[in-house]
Amino acid sequence: MPFLLGKPFNDSQLVRKCLETFYGIGPQHATRILAKFSIFPAAKMGMLPTKTINAVTAELSTMTIETDLRRAVRENISRLRDMGSYRGRRHAMGLPVRGQRTRSQILTARKLNRVERQG
Repeated sequence: MPFLLGKPFNDSQLVRKCLETFYGIGPQHATRILAKFSIFPAAKMGMLPTKTINAVTAELSTMTIETDLRRAVRENISRLRDMGSYRGRRHAMGLPVRGQRTRSQILTARKLNRVERQG
């Protein structure tokens, strides 16, 4: 059972999907990492040699992902709140920040904002 950043993965899982489980790595970043280490897209975790797994883990450790990225987003939102900007006030009220309409679909936006923006 191979490990990436201390997280265990099944041998039968695709490497791309394993990379996408980390917060902050989407399909494009995962594909770029695969290309950087010459791993073909259909590769499974069990097929990778230990040397490649260590190289991918080293690459992931240099990136801002998981807890560090969550902390940075939270700090950016709190900076906007403290500054008193329009976006900060919208975050504080739990309203849509990027210009979405609030006349008819406000309940969904409030529900989604409440989950992500607390802290």
